[in-house]
Amino acid sequence: MRLTLLIIGSTNFNNSFNEIKEYFGFELIFLNLDKSEINIETKINAIIIDSKLCENQTYLDLIKTISSKPILLLDTTNKSINCKYDEKIFLPISFIELKNKIINFVTIHEFNKNSTVKIKNYTLDKNEKKLKKEKLFITITEREVQLIELLNNKKEPLTKNYILKEVWNYSVDADTHTVETHIYRLRKKILHKFTDDKFILNTKHGYLI
Repeated sequence: MRLTLLIIGSTNFNNSFNEIKEYFGFELIFLNLDKSEINIETKINAIIIDSKLCENQTYLDLIKTISSKPILLLDTTNKSINCKYDEKIFLPISFIELKNKIINFVTIHEFNKNSTVKIKNYTLDKNEKKLKKEKLFITITEREVQLIELLNNKKEPLTKNYILKEVWNYSVDADTHTVETHIYRLRKKILHKFTDDKFILNTKHGYLI
């Protein structure tokens, strides 16, 4: 897996990664807080942080601008750390272990990221097949997941025939109430749990979210 990692640490911390980057096979971008700046819009899979920076206000300010990126903290102290991170790895550790942990960390984060979709003030969890809002959720079917995703990805109303073709692979002239039935059941679930009758709208041009 060819990953691009942003390494944030002291000069010694960054130099240590630079010495082993050929072994990892990752693309590494280095940021020394005292000397450099980085374009955070660069395609970065994860950020590797030296735990010693958790006392650094520049680091704390930087983290606010990259909150969407997964952060892996490398810790040598085993002390309580009061700063933002997604996972911690204690050092020392072998090169092969560290490489595997980084790959697993990024893989899991990408899977979770691709499995959840924000829709209005709801979260669609495709992995768990749940539609969530705050502490409430409903369990939905695979077809309902596909239906919600389709409606959410399009900004204009979708006709019944279009939905049939995209979700059920039916021909456009199929004579069926499949779409109406599924939308009715889904609306009923949402209304019962969230008291929301506006999640899926029906206009003269079709359905939309």
